[in-house]
Amino acid sequence: MSIGNSPEDDRTFPADDRDPIGRALQQARIAAGLTVEEVSASTRVRIPIVHAIEEDDFSRCGGDVYARGHIRTLARAVGLDPAALIEQYDAEHGGRPAPTPAAPLFEAERIRPEPRRPNWTAAMVAAIVAVVGFVGFTMFNGNEAPKGTTAAEGGPAPAPEKATSAKPKPVKPVAPKPTESAIAAVPQDKVTVKLTAVDDKSWISAKAHDGKLLFDGLLLKGESKTYQDDERIDLVLGNAGAIELYVNGKKVADKFESGQVERLTYTKGDPEAG
Repeated sequence: MSIGNSPEDDRTFPADDRDPIGRALQQARIAAGLTVEEVSASTRVRIPIVHAIEEDDFSRCGGDVYARGHIRTLARAVGLDPAALIEQYDAEHGGRPAPTPAAPLFEAERIRPEPRRPNWTAAMVAAIVAVVGFVGFTMFNGNEAPKGTTAAEGGPAPAPEKATSAKPKPVKPVAPKPTESAIAAVPQDKVTVKLTAVDDKSWISAKAHDGKLLFDGLLLKGESKTYQDDERIDLVLGNAGAIELYVNGKKVADKFESGQVERLTYTKGDPEAG
């Protein structure tokens, strides 16, 4: 009988008879008739990473979290159960890290709050506002006190003085009597023409004595135009029957027919067409 370990004790036995994760994914891909490029295109996992995972090299995944995500995505693409492969990965790489409890951290923050510093600026501003308000209130009350009162001495305030003279009565302005030229209130040294489209619209043209065009366009129903010149105004009325015409403050009594075109010239004085 020998003392110590026998040679048979030095032998190691596999803990699990399952295929490696990479080999399982590779065989499933081949069985599904897919290439690495096709798997990469459908899963958006880069081709070098797919090759590395199929060789059980997870160093290019960027960490356990990304490795689990890639394994899960590739397993679904080739028709394997992702849960079994993730469980195998956790068993081979030390399992998932225990989550950090959040409650103790929050409790620590409640137990050790940071001391709040006094806001001296806000306190100084509030004090200045209070002083300014008190001074303004005192000055306002001093200015509003009625003259001649002796409120501090307890004496009555004197009665207001009576007016020594009566207020003059307002004189009503006398309205001037209207004259024949008061309709437009026009100056006598100019020729003034006022046109109003009463019944319908009308195209009109108005020119001064020097040929300057005063207006050339359509006068809509209800609109009015007034023009003045030192010597003469020439008019063209496209629909004369729709126009009400005042010249130098007087209404022109001529009756124009609807649709009639009239060419008129007026000077200073009475509204007589030239």
